[in-house]
Amino acid sequence: MTSTRPSVDLSLRDAYLRRLGFDAPPPPTAATLFAVHRAQVERVPYESVWVWLGERRTIEPLDSVRYLAGGRGGYCYHQNGAMATLLGWLGFHVHWHVGGVQGHPDAKANVDGNHLALTVSALPTADNPGGEWFVDAGLGDGPHEPMPLRTGTYTQGPHTYGLRPSEVAPGGWRFDADPSMSLHGMDFLPGEATPADLTAEHERLQAAPDSSFVRTLVAFRRDADGVDFLRGLVLKRLDATGETIRELTSAPEWHSCLADLFGLTLSEVDTQRKTLLWHRVTAAHEKWLAGSRQ
Repeated sequence: MTSTRPSVDLSLRDAYLRRLGFDAPPPPTAATLFAVHRAQVERVPYESVWVWLGERRTIEPLDSVRYLAGGRGGYCYHQNGAMATLLGWLGFHVHWHVGGVQGHPDAKANVDGNHLALTVSALPTADNPGGEWFVDAGLGDGPHEPMPLRTGTYTQGPHTYGLRPSEVAPGGWRFDADPSMSLHGMDFLPGEATPADLTAEHERLQAAPDSSFVRTLVAFRRDADGVDFLRGLVLKRLDATGETIRELTSAPEWHSCLADLFGLTLSEVDTQRKTLLWHRVTAAHEKWLAGSRQ
């Protein structure tokens, strides 16, 4: 089991399972692994709304479970940190790894800790007798389901992904993104990681002016057929039929989108903070439009 797994908190576990659509703890089988992963990316958004609300978070496993079980989402440290904790509580052998996202082809591939990657071991199936799996709910428009941790290409809905040995992380792995995705790829180290290995990058990503999460509010929701992606006020849908784009032009429409499409009701956020959030996102959108015109 991963060394980052805390002791079971039954109330948190059950609240998290309910959000994922489970009435009771399922057994640690391959079918459960797939079901949990699908439920995670379908029901819990990858998002940075909390950053734009001025909130600050830790990446301690129990805190990540609390954020998600309580109705929010998060970025990779929270999505994968919470899912790894739940899987560990259910009896899976889960492992944290230091990863690095390569945002675009011209960027340098890295393992700088800007991503938490996960693997699951000791779970053999007829299609994957080695029993090792790559699982990742923290890549936004990334995989809908786990993939065998072996070299190959894997098609899920409109996306095709690749896995191969990493060229920058000896003994580690490289995830090659579909060309339509918001990133180019991700590498991760082979060894077991802990929150301490990732905390510095988390602090930068949640607060630094040059962080993409500070510069732009995002929310993703993945399903079997495609992905919904909110960037500021611009909503996109990508599936087998192509890409549709529309701009959300009013606060009620934008908040309804967060609630209805991404599951972020923000019920615990007061009206004043919601209004301030809308004004911040609108100002950032107008600044982006002005830059585009230039």
